[in-house]
Amino acid sequence: MLDAGPNEETLLEVNNIEVIYNHVILVLKGVSLSVPKGGITALLGGNGAGKTTTLKAISSLLQSERGDVTKGTIEYRGENLQGRDPADLVKQGVIQVMEGRHCFEHLTVEENLLTGAYTRSDGSAKINEDLELVYTYFPRLKDRRKSQAGYTSGGEQQMVAMGRALMSRPETILLDEPSMGLAPQLVEEIFGIVKDLNEKEGVSFLLAEQNTNVALRFAHYGYILENGRVVMDGPAAELRENPDVKEFYLGVSEEGRKSFRDVRSYRRRKRWLS
Repeated sequence: MLDAGPNEETLLEVNNIEVIYNHVILVLKGVSLSVPKGGITALLGGNGAGKTTTLKAISSLLQSERGDVTKGTIEYRGENLQGRDPADLVKQGVIQVMEGRHCFEHLTVEENLLTGAYTRSDGSAKINEDLELVYTYFPRLKDRRKSQAGYTSGGEQQMVAMGRALMSRPETILLDEPSMGLAPQLVEEIFGIVKDLNEKEGVSFLLAEQNTNVALRFAHYGYILENGRVVMDGPAAELRENPDVKEFYLGVSEEGRKSFRDVRSYRRRKRWLS
């Protein structure tokens, strides 16, 4: 069990990667980031900024979408991850929770959770212990354990996806857009569980999220992506107070609250990318 906040050991190191789809479309343009052990690291930016592509580059899921890492390195605990089988990464302790709450709709909630343990070989007793641990963090799932997953709510399906990842006993979870399509109260609940898993179970997170306001309240460190590049990074507390972040992502400027759509994109690019 770890104390709140990361320590100095780096688990994941992404160094200057470029990603191309279909041998033509350049999506990531020199992205670098690191995730410390015990940390919640936020990867922020609008739709199309490159957040999901970054996570899939780490978890070796790009090839299924005709994507390739053409430059740079991705290392976990000093080992190169590029070209690794995604199942091997799960065994190593790295798992991605995909955007969109992917569940096996025809299976029950509990059957979905148990599929997360398919790479494990430590016996049914340990797996059942972890299943009860998942139900401790997601008590709503225990109530719905026999329900068909496809008939549960969006929030419950997000919990299923996260609980299934926990069943693999991960050291690091790559969590993609957990707030998407959820009511604000559920978003707070999901992020509260992320915080608890980080502090009580020692799980490290790389969290891709458009909801910058919520993400920066729970994360320790943040990276902001625009058009496939990291344009700003720093401790989450500092990013929350940064005038550009306030204006362009939190909707607050010196003149008061304003809409992101009111800001001309060329002005943003000139300020951050010049």
